[in-house]
Amino acid sequence: MNTSGLAQYIPIVLMFLVALGFVVVTMLATHLLGPKRKTKIKLDTFECGIEAKGNARLPFNIKYFLVAILFVLFDVEVIFMYPWAVNFRDLGQTGFIEMILFIGFLLVGFFYLLKKGALKWED
Repeated sequence: MNTSGLAQYIPIVLMFLVALGFVVVTMLATHLLGPKRKTKIKLDTFECGIEAKGNARLPFNIKYFLVAILFVLFDVEVIFMYPWAVNFRDLGQTGFIEMILFIGFLLVGFFYLLKKGALKWED
């Protein structure tokens, strides 16, 4: 069976359209058919069963966000090491050298962050 060009992507596009249609229909149906009882308790902020105190829009230290973003960045980079470890023997010496370069670039970025003081909590 020889399909050409864009014709081979029709099943994928159809799958996305069906998924999108399901989401839209489900959201509209729950919005139109669901109960609309807005009480003070329902509209109140819920945080793990603890009563909310004060304003949630207080200034937040940027260091927390920086550490979280750096964690995600390095965590995603480490995820790339898993397929390498699984296929270690098949990749041979070339794969080993590429992973050494990858880890080297990762360490260069990490030491750059340390030098810039991105992980220091005290000012």
